[in-house]
Amino acid sequence: MSIERAIMAFAGMMVLLSLVLTTLVHANFIWLTVFVGVNLFQSAFTGFCPVAILMKKLGVKTEAEQALIKAN
Repeated sequence: MSIERAIMAFAGMMVLLSLVLTTLVHANFIWLTVFVGVNLFQSAFTGFCPVAILMKKLGVKTEAEQALIKAN
């Protein structure tokens, strides 16, 4: 799995988790959904994503890196 796809999966999981927590635990967990949405929005324009940095350190490759490995 590439970093790009992993970020989409992570963001989707966080949104679903925050909705479950909002429903079952406390209404203030909706702010987690807001945080994830704002982070996705700003990363679309700036290219800065903390989760991507973390995944890169964990060894997850970008789609471009995976394509380069397949080409060789």
